[in-house]
Amino acid sequence: MNINFATQFHSFKSKKSNIFFTKIYFVTFATILCTFFYLLGLWHHYPSTTVISATGATSLLCFQQNTTTTTTTTEEISSTSSFDKLDFAATHQLPDPPQTTARVSHIPPCNPSLYEYTPCEDQTRSLTFPRNKLMYRERHCPLPEEILRCRIPAPFGYKLPFRWPESRDFAWYANVPHKELTVEKKNQNWVRFNGNRFRFPGGGTMFPRGANAYVDDIGKLINLKDGSIRTAIDTGCGVASWGAYLLSRDILTVSFAPRDTHEAQVQFALERGVPALIGIIASIRLPYPSRAFDMAHCSRCLIPWGQYDGIYLTEVDRVLRPGGYWILSGPPINWERHWKGWERTQESLNDEQDAIENVAKSLCWKKLIQKGDLAIWQKPTNHMHCKIKRKIFKTRPFCQEAQDPDMAWYTKLDTCLTKLPEVDHIKEVAGGELSKWPKRLTSIPPRISSQSLNGITSEIFNENNELWKKRVAYYKTLDPQLAESGRYRNLLDMNSYLGGFAAALVDDPVWVMNIVPVEAEINTLGVIYERGLIGTYQNWCEAMSTYPRTYDFIHGDSVFRLYQNRCSMENILLEMDRILRPQGSVILRDDVDVLTKVKSIADEIQWDAKITDHEDGPYEREKILVAVKQYWTAPAIEEN
Repeated sequence: MNINFATQFHSFKSKKSNIFFTKIYFVTFATILCTFFYLLGLWHHYPSTTVISATGATSLLCFQQNTTTTTTTTEEISSTSSFDKLDFAATHQLPDPPQTTARVSHIPPCNPSLYEYTPCEDQTRSLTFPRNKLMYRERHCPLPEEILRCRIPAPFGYKLPFRWPESRDFAWYANVPHKELTVEKKNQNWVRFNGNRFRFPGGGTMFPRGANAYVDDIGKLINLKDGSIRTAIDTGCGVASWGAYLLSRDILTVSFAPRDTHEAQVQFALERGVPALIGIIASIRLPYPSRAFDMAHCSRCLIPWGQYDGIYLTEVDRVLRPGGYWILSGPPINWERHWKGWERTQESLNDEQDAIENVAKSLCWKKLIQKGDLAIWQKPTNHMHCKIKRKIFKTRPFCQEAQDPDMAWYTKLDTCLTKLPEVDHIKEVAGGELSKWPKRLTSIPPRISSQSLNGITSEIFNENNELWKKRVAYYKTLDPQLAESGRYRNLLDMNSYLGGFAAALVDDPVWVMNIVPVEAEINTLGVIYERGLIGTYQNWCEAMSTYPRTYDFIHGDSVFRLYQNRCSMENILLEMDRILRPQGSVILRDDVDVLTKVKSIADEIQWDAKITDHEDGPYEREKILVAVKQYWTAPAIEEN
């Protein structure tokens, strides 16, 4: 037992000793091998003339590349052996790329003389078209190859307009540098020039006591206060004082006049913060749907209402709502009193009035009253009586069923009577009765409740209202200028659908021009008017019928997705830049890939633009672009 134990103990010690020495040999061999390869690496990477001291082998040496020699001396090595001179810069660098032009090339400004350029109402181009029925004053847009690739400048000295309601009465001269009307209409009190600004006393050709008193006179003849009249149209508007003073009565007016010898009348209206467009009744329909306006107005607008088989008054009938009013002042109304001042014969004025009366009868209108210088007609609420009259008198025919009464983009005028929707009894309002304002804004529009718009239901309408309340609230967190009450006045919505954006801003001191693109899948502009809002048709491959610097703020929902295969994205953005005021804002919502392309062009036109998240968070593909147009103007004109 003892022998066995001793033998095993001796055997164990021998094995332990062998393992111990084996480990020593392994560690020693590994150390020698590592040292060898380390020294081999140093020899391979550094010149053979380098002298390394004994201590240098255990120290980290960093050598600075010498660009003038291929050798390194002992002195150089010793001078770099101190740790306070370590240099960790890269020793192998590619040369800098050659200088090139900036990655973003800015689109240049246009000639300073083009500060009022309106492409589709350019006077030089207009004069090449027929004078018959004033067709030359209609829209005549440049060909694609004629479109300018430059940014329209603001006139030198341009200032932000006065805030509403002060802007109703004042505008800066530098913004609209035209004094023609202050001379031509001096006795009619349209506009006065004082120092560096214009003043608008509210006068007009037929309202010498001012537009406010004139509107009061109308209010004594028809009810302007109960909310039954909300939308109006003013033909040949001058500086739009009639529409300006209706705003305080919650009546929203679209004013229009051609660009003619009365220079800048529509531009004055827009500077005042009053809705207006350049336009004329000549050979094509007005760009509005049927049954749009509660009231139409002409104050010495010089439109020959009784001529051409009453074609112009027939167009007013198309856009006038059932039960709506047409108001006329000026020749020939009250000609017995004014004929000498109008420098016309009594016979010609009497004949003109008879012609207007006959056209109105052929449209089945009823003359409500003529008092003083005002005459008011009313359109019937339906055509039941009108159909009976036609069977007897064989007068003005109804338009064919195939003619869409809402189609109004380059659509030729016609003398036929636009047929109202069918009714079941004589007291029913054709097309559906509208609620009074302000309930009208959120009530289900008759075009939707009657299911005349494919796929748009009452539920969709209500959901759209709530959606835009949420979106506009989010917009105000993105754009402080939109959130600041009174900072903006004139707003444009480039693709309005049901008008939800404008409806969400109804309590702000702004007005919104709602655009329904002619390429839109569903024509919803009639719904927008039934809500008590205003708008127009537009093809964004063409310029808008308005002056430069019309709008303080432009909004677009999926506009570029709609037009991406139709025309140039750059041309649309240049048009937006033309009609946007300096320091005005833009908010666009679209697919992220589309907005990325928009952003690159926005940089070229020198907008301060950024893309931000959707209101529902960063995981939505739809994003929002927020941009601000920089302030810049044409240079000062040097006097010789």
